[in-house]
Amino acid sequence: MKKVKITVLKTMFNEDLAKEYGVDGLSTCPFHKVGQEFYADYAKPEGFCDEAWKAIYQYVFALAHGAGESTFYYNDWIKKPGVAICSCNDGLRPVIFKLEATDIESK
Repeated sequence: MKKVKITVLKTMFNEDLAKEYGVDGLSTCPFHKVGQEFYADYAKPEGFCDEAWKAIYQYVFALAHGAGESTFYYNDWIKKPGVAICSCNDGLRPVIFKLEATDIESK
């Protein structure tokens, strides 16, 4: 099993939805900042949002176990092998992650 590099690409804030449904003072995700990097295999990295991990762990697991040798699904999603672009499940303030297969052995 290999480690997977997780990079925070973007933090978003859906202002229109937050205005209608969010609590006062809601803003972008307090856990993640653009440029943060984490390494994972089957376990959630320290400092990583629990809810975001639930949304992306299956892609991390797949990449850690060799899915990096091809593209996901039927070549109709990501064109680069070993990469997945995923987001957390927060509809008001989603975070976009880049997952990359590495050659780093997991211990």
